[in-house]
Amino acid sequence: MSVVQDIIEKAKKNKKKIALPEGAEPRTLKAAEIVLKEGIADLVLLGNVDEIKEAAKGLDISKAEIVDPIKSEKFDTYSNDFYELRKDKGMTPEKARETIKDSIYFGCMMVKEGYVDGMVSGAIHPTADLLRPAFQIVKTAPGVKVVSSFFIMEVPNCNYGENGIFIFADCAVNPSPNAEELASIAVQSANTAKTLVGIEPRVAMLSFSTKGSASHELVDKVRNATEIAKKMAPDVLIDGELQLDAALVKEVAELKAPGSPVAGKANVLIFPDLQAGNIGYKLVQRLARANAIGPITQGMGAPINDLSRGCSYEDIVDVIATTAVQAQ
Repeated sequence: MSVVQDIIEKAKKNKKKIALPEGAEPRTLKAAEIVLKEGIADLVLLGNVDEIKEAAKGLDISKAEIVDPIKSEKFDTYSNDFYELRKDKGMTPEKARETIKDSIYFGCMMVKEGYVDGMVSGAIHPTADLLRPAFQIVKTAPGVKVVSSFFIMEVPNCNYGENGIFIFADCAVNPSPNAEELASIAVQSANTAKTLVGIEPRVAMLSFSTKGSASHELVDKVRNATEIAKKMAPDVLIDGELQLDAALVKEVAELKAPGSPVAGKANVLIFPDLQAGNIGYKLVQRLARANAIGPITQGMGAPINDLSRGCSYEDIVDVIATTAVQAQ
C-alpha cells in the first residue's frame, strides 16, 4: 500500500469535517466528489450557492454542506468574534464584517470555533492569502515557535529513506529560518513522520558541509540548529550538518560521517532555507517522477493546508485526506 493510500485509509477510520473555501473551483469540486464518494471526510464548500451548483454540474456533491458566508446564520457571530480577536490591531466592527465575507477568513473562523476540523485552500489563491488569516485567527499550536511546511515524498524504485518515502521540510513557508526556527522545524517534522506517515524518524540537517568539511556562517546556522534540536527532542535521531549524499548513501556516510546515527539512512530531510527546500522537492518530483504530497502545514493550532496553484484534483484529494488525519 502506498503512503497516500495508507493516509486515506486512516482518514476513513475516523472521519473529520474539512472546509473548502474555493467552493466553485472545478478541481476542488472534482476532488470533493471523490472524497465524499469514498468516505474520506465530510466537506463544507464555501461560496455562492448558485455558483457552486452551476460549477458542479455533472458531479455528485450532494453529501457536501454548502455555505455562503454572507448569508450564513453564523456571519454576525464570526464577524464579532473576529473583531474581538483583532481589535488591539486596529480592527473595527465594520472592517471585520467586510473581512469575514471572504471565504478563507470565514473558513478560518469555522476552524477556530470548532465547526470544522480543518481547512484546505490554495488552488486559485497564493499561499499568503491562506496563511495570513490562519495566523490571525487560528494561530500557532501551544509551544510552537514557528509554523512550517513539509512534503511527503514517495520516490519510486528508491532504496534510500524509508523505502523511498521521505519528509522534506521546509519547502513552502519560511524563506530564511534562523537556528532556533530550523531546530523547531526539524522537531515538528520528526513528529509528523511518526504520527502521520508511521515511520521512525531519522532527521538529517542538510548543508553544503558535512561535520566541519567547510567553514561558513550558513554552515554554523545548521550546526547550531542541530544542537538545539537535539536538546528539544533528545529521544529523536537528529544529526548534522550533513551533505545530501552523506545523509542518504551508506558508503558516503561511512567516509564523511562515521558513527553518525542518521548518516546514510536519513528519512527526514531538513533544508537550510526555502530556496534549497523548494528547489530540492521539485527536482526530486520531476526528475525521479516522485509523488509529492503537500505542501502540508505543521505547527498551526488546527490543520490548515495550502495547495499549489498547479495542483491536480488528485493532489487535492491527497491533501484533504492528510488534513483529516492531522485533525485526528
